Amino acid sequence: MTSIDDDFPEMVRQRLEQLGTSPFAVEHAAGLPADAVRNVLRGGGKSGPTLTRVRQICDALGLELYIGPPREAGPVERILLDGADYAHIPLHDAMLAAGAGCDNSAEQVIDQLAFRRDWLKRIGVPASTARLARVQGDSMQPTMWPGDMILIDTQRKVPAIRTKDGKDQRRSPIYAMIDNGEARVKRIERPSAELMMLISDNPDYAPEVRQGGDIQAVQIIGKVVWWGHTVKE
Repeated sequence: MTSIDDDFPEMVRQRLEQLGTSPFAVEHAAGLPADAVRNVLRGGGKSGPTLTRVRQICDALGLELYIGPPREAGPVERILLDGADYAHIPLHDAMLAAGAGCDNSAEQVIDQLAFRRDWLKRIGVPASTARLARVQGDSMQPTMWPGDMILIDTQRKVPAIRTKDGKDQRRSPIYAMIDNGEARVKRIERPSAELMMLISDNPDYAPEVRQGGDIQAVQIIGKVVWWGHTVKE
């Protein structure tokens, strides 16, 4: 019989890899004590982490307290097509502005699209946390165009804090967010806990800086994990 002490470090390690973040970044972003996550990975301590610490780490990583990847909860319809298992993902009547922001006060689910469950599992997105919306505006061109559909993983709400040197060519991840009450989609760079940069792919738009208390005005909806273009003649 396995115990939390046996399984928990590996679950934490896998979740960090899935989120593309580091133990230090999670500790810093969640206000955990220094080495709280790193001690788990090292298997430090004779008795292992306390239940309170396990709960704090799970909350920071988006894990449920049963200890494991988030279980699919809620009414997710299953479809079998040519032997493949699909899940219905809701499309919301919401426009996420690649620009100044949109007001989606009347947002509601207007359709459902089927995605293969094995593909969702491969990219680490539970069907129950996946949502679809559309893009409006040109600030994310040429990556995203007006009318493009985006798939959002609503369990990924904590952009990793990372410092970049000249050799780091990785692009910042794209997030859907509510910024000062308006829905937007931007790349988010977090050089530190006190600094957030909203970055557009269109060079005509300058990066936007959020510092200190202004960061709290940015409510992350989730990470954008896929998008699709609609061809218009």
